[in-house]
Amino acid sequence: MATNQEDMEKGQNRAPLLEAAGPSKKNTKDDTFMVYLSTFVAVCGSYSFGSCAGYSSPIQAAIRDDVNLSLAEYSLFGSILTFGAMIGAITSGKIADYIGRKGAMIVSSGFCTAGWLSIYFAEGVLLLDIGRLATGYGMGVFSYVVPVFIAEIAPKDLRGALTTLNQLMICTAVSVSFIIGTFLTWRALAILGIVPCAVLLSGLVIIPESPRWLAKQGKHKEFEASLRKLRGKNSDIAAEAAEIQEYIDTLEKLPKAKLFDLFQRQYLRSVTIGVGLMVCQQFGGINGICFYTSSIFESAGFPADIGTIIYAILQVIITALGAAFIDRAGRKPLLVISGAGLVLGCLLTGSSFFLKEHGIAPGATPALAVTGILVYIGAFSAGMGAVPWVVMSEIFPINIKGVAGSLATLVNWFGAWACSYTFNFLMSWSSYGTFILYASVNALAILFVIKVVPETKGRTLEQIQNAINTS
Repeated sequence: MATNQEDMEKGQNRAPLLEAAGPSKKNTKDDTFMVYLSTFVAVCGSYSFGSCAGYSSPIQAAIRDDVNLSLAEYSLFGSILTFGAMIGAITSGKIADYIGRKGAMIVSSGFCTAGWLSIYFAEGVLLLDIGRLATGYGMGVFSYVVPVFIAEIAPKDLRGALTTLNQLMICTAVSVSFIIGTFLTWRALAILGIVPCAVLLSGLVIIPESPRWLAKQGKHKEFEASLRKLRGKNSDIAAEAAEIQEYIDTLEKLPKAKLFDLFQRQYLRSVTIGVGLMVCQQFGGINGICFYTSSIFESAGFPADIGTIIYAILQVIITALGAAFIDRAGRKPLLVISGAGLVLGCLLTGSSFFLKEHGIAPGATPALAVTGILVYIGAFSAGMGAVPWVVMSEIFPINIKGVAGSLATLVNWFGAWACSYTFNFLMSWSSYGTFILYASVNALAILFVIKVVPETKGRTLEQIQNAINTS
């Protein structure tokens, strides 16, 4: 144990020496082209994720009529996606560790493509459910491997913005599905779901594998070639390569991590941060509100179609703005501001239902409800939607990243299912009480961020992980 502690202390002292070796050079367009291209290819997986998530909402009536589904059968079709995603989350870390980040994206694309084809050719319930389960599995793997891959290839000054593109593409795909799903048949929409998978598979041929994964596998020549390709042929990669390799050599002296190893003292803080942020993200009510936006607007007396379109557009715009500011403002301030907005949005929406239930100011309740929902989704998109995934991809050392990332992703998907499943029951209990409950959870999330979550902007992954796991 003493040797391990010394190694950690050496790793903690290493970064300033490397930084002192020479002045930092601003990235040029030639230096960052491959990073941007690799990110674009990876976030095609995020777009596929969003296409899967947004598929069921606009085609509910058409698919029930064509295939003669009962309400219970359609409910199973919609919800089985989440169970597939949970299975994907459990296996995602192991897959990404064994066959690489690119290999995991290939597997995920294969499941999504097979799922979409199963849905397209379905004439009954069985193929529909098999297809939905398969696309859910692909979603679960994508939700872990895409942000991890981007974080591992991006330079520290671009990492936050590029990783946030994961959430931006998910939001965009969901919004596009909402809009074009009103014009296309459900079979045509399923075929369109294959397009991002095809682009991803084509792009994986030309982009490099994660250099950090290659270093962990002991593939030193491939590691250096990948890093040079990502940083540009004229860039000096010696300092960065040495830092990555030295940190991985230190970690290799530790035993291979299993699930219960995550609760050892040296890893407990990073696991608490990663899992805790996923709890904050999901149990603040996002999936209940997202899945039932139309019914919330209708219950408050506001036109559902107009409200849903405004909701979708706002979500994309605010997420894009968040991506632009995350490396300037930092992760922690965005999370705190986002949490405050979520509390405000919940209180506004809860107040509208309270006024409606007690017959007070009936003319004001629709405007109050739509304002609350839009404040909520705007605040969520600004920070709590994307930043937990960014931080999750940054804080876990590479020797536990597979197991810890799978755990965090599983908690996220379980929270998504629990929130969407309980939402209608909570609304039946008390419509305004539901939003007061969500406001309380989001208030606790703010405290968690302030007390526990570190700022990670402007630091290499090795510096972040050393600081967290040796404190």
